Amino acid sequence: MDLAFSADDLQFQQEVRQFLAENLTADIVETTANNASVFVEKDLALQWQAILVEKGWAVPQWPTEHGGTGWTPTQKYIFSRECYLAGAPMLIPLGLLMLAPVIMAFGSEAQKQEYLPKILSGEHYWCQGYSEPGAGSDLAGLKLKAEADGDDYIVNGSKIWTTHAHLADHIFCLVRTSNEGRPQQGISFLLIDMATPGVSVEPIITMAGDHEVNQVFFDNVRVPQSNRIGGENKGWTYAKYLLEFERGGGFSGPLVVHELERLWDLYESTAAEVADFDSNEVIKRRIGQIEIDLKALEITELRILSAVSAGGAPGPESSILKLNTTRLEQAINEVSVDILGYRGLVMDSMPGASPYRPDPESAVLPRYLNNRAASIFGGSQEVQRNIVSKLVLGL
Repeated sequence: MDLAFSADDLQFQQEVRQFLAENLTADIVETTANNASVFVEKDLALQWQAILVEKGWAVPQWPTEHGGTGWTPTQKYIFSRECYLAGAPMLIPLGLLMLAPVIMAFGSEAQKQEYLPKILSGEHYWCQGYSEPGAGSDLAGLKLKAEADGDDYIVNGSKIWTTHAHLADHIFCLVRTSNEGRPQQGISFLLIDMATPGVSVEPIITMAGDHEVNQVFFDNVRVPQSNRIGGENKGWTYAKYLLEFERGGGFSGPLVVHELERLWDLYESTAAEVADFDSNEVIKRRIGQIEIDLKALEITELRILSAVSAGGAPGPESSILKLNTTRLEQAINEVSVDILGYRGLVMDSMPGASPYRPDPESAVLPRYLNNRAASIFGGSQEVQRNIVSKLVLGL
């Protein structure tokens, strides 16, 4: 694989850098840097999304007929890398990068016309209803019930660990429409307006003190059957397709590069302040190993995401990205906490407060605590290893 950028690629890189210099404001960069949660807050994400929409650069992963850029894989990689290195916030992927590909692949023309423009503009802000109190990694065990009643479904049950449900106006849900056959055969994919009577949200405060996740309850919620994506009881197929994009539908390598740069900044500032810090260079060697593993991740990512640019899905190889991105991010979190030592114990936050911290150091421990969940959400590490062994390695 030739990793050298062409002259056209280098020109595009300069175009991206110029755009970021002119449009990425200092307050957006600062607020993003001090965010301790998985996602930045809604207002910040939508502010940056609006800037990218105006430029036509919000959804490089989408086909051009729906607003995509038509960029090559290299251009997509360059754009993603430059955005992260400049300190731009990640757009919230729930609607843009997870639901939208499902609608494009399996939705009706009416659904595409209704939902895709509103996802792109930010008019619709989505959350994901997959996990339940008794069905997390064993997603096929979900029990949220949707019973047909005329042209509607009556939905009862709950979803849990629902990120940004307290901010969302819509939720895409896996619901049980049949108990016959294997558990996977009775699941449907349903779109629900959060303002529908009977929908309620209860906050879950994380160990870091943030309010990011929630439990969502459905009490006799009436949803039109026209809100179902694809065929009834076919939702398991659509759910797996969506998870491929959740685990491998974007460039994670540049994000880890940015986090690694932040780690080096912390290392160097601490070395300048603390006498004999890391005198045996144990921490420096740990960071060096992260750098080596990151190079391998970037190469794997470029290879896998070339398939997406050709119109395909990431495939089961996306689990490789999920495994290694999580491992590297958690390694960076762990080294960061070790560098800070007792200084990291001051989180400067009250339960349920904003995930933003007043300075980078005060975000280190909350970021570490929040990112422990990355071993579970989007599919646990154990599930990912099973997928890789079975579907990638053929074991």
